[in-house]
Amino acid sequence: MTNKIPSIPEDLARCVEFHGHLCPGLVYGYLIAKEAMRRMNLERSGDEEIVAVCENDSCAVDALQVLLGTSLGKGNLIFRDFGKNAFTVLSRAKKKAYRFVRKVHYEYSGNDKKTFERLDAAATDGTASESDQGLLKQLKVEDLLQRDFKEIFTTTEIPYEEPRYAPIEPSEPCVLCGEMTMISKMLAAPEGLICIPCSQKR
Repeated sequence: MTNKIPSIPEDLARCVEFHGHLCPGLVYGYLIAKEAMRRMNLERSGDEEIVAVCENDSCAVDALQVLLGTSLGKGNLIFRDFGKNAFTVLSRAKKKAYRFVRKVHYEYSGNDKKTFERLDAAATDGTASESDQGLLKQLKVEDLLQRDFKEIFTTTEIPYEEPRYAPIEPSEPCVLCGEMTMISKMLAAPEGLICIPCSQKR
């Protein structure tokens, strides 16, 4: 088997273009975004119509940004640093919310099990070459794309709670460093309002 980029759907190709490479983590996010769009009949969010709550900062998040139109800059991508393979997608228009959680450790179910086991063992003990690592990712990607979503993730419809829209807040200069900072993120000090980095230097 040669190490090559497999044929992939056009919308996944757009995710790859944004992310920079094709990897299993990106595919996880792609599958979640597609499932959320299917369940709620969603189109890409132009503003804050869709909100994604991501409980990790993995490659998967980039696929949600591309397909769902969720981003930190717009305020409709909420990052919670829990380290969990869990993602919640909410639709303001549909008043619905689904939480998607990866079930268990990944297990290869493709047609090239011997090659996968050899490469996986090499990756585990640190002897895999760059080419080996690329081929291992390719095998995982091809396997994930042909799997049933229910094999990989649990899906739970959760009570819909209207998320607040991204606030527009005033900024003031920190009295110590002079850099403009959102007032809501500043701390009171004897000298006046200071930013978090300056407070941590004390």
